Amino acid sequence: MIEVEVEADAWSALPEVEATVSRAAAAALGTVEGDVVVLLTDDEAVRDLNARFRDKDRPTNVLSFPAPENAFPHLGDIVLAHGVCAEEARAQGKTLADHLSHLVVHGVLHLLGRDHEDDAEAEEMEAEEREILAGLGVADPYAADDEA
Repeated sequence: MIEVEVEADAWSALPEVEATVSRAAAAALGTVEGDVVVLLTDDEAVRDLNARFRDKDRPTNVLSFPAPENAFPHLGDIVLAHGVCAEEARAQGKTLADHLSHLVVHGVLHLLGRDHEDDAEAEEMEAEEREILAGLGVADPYAADDEA
């Protein structure tokens, strides 16, 4: 089950935001059984969580909170900040829906144990994201990075 909670009204301006999130999360889960909660909130809420759990007193685009194994079938929670996500989408020339899809896929992969702490992990995770997003009809989010 994928539960989407829209806490910040700004997210509601995106047509079918809950369906967009659900499709991206389901695609990232693939055949993995489990529940995920996705909270769409504002920058201040994410800044607070980032400060409390990561000692970084600033908002970020997406945070993933994997659940402990004994919480199964709950796999974890993902939290996204509207302002940061919207600004990144504008700066990168992407639609907010496509950027949101990418960040949800990224967050779910973190819940499944993927990471990008070193170059090899990052390349592997980015390749997986590209494949999942292509299946959703979302352009390669790293294409601009590859051209630089």
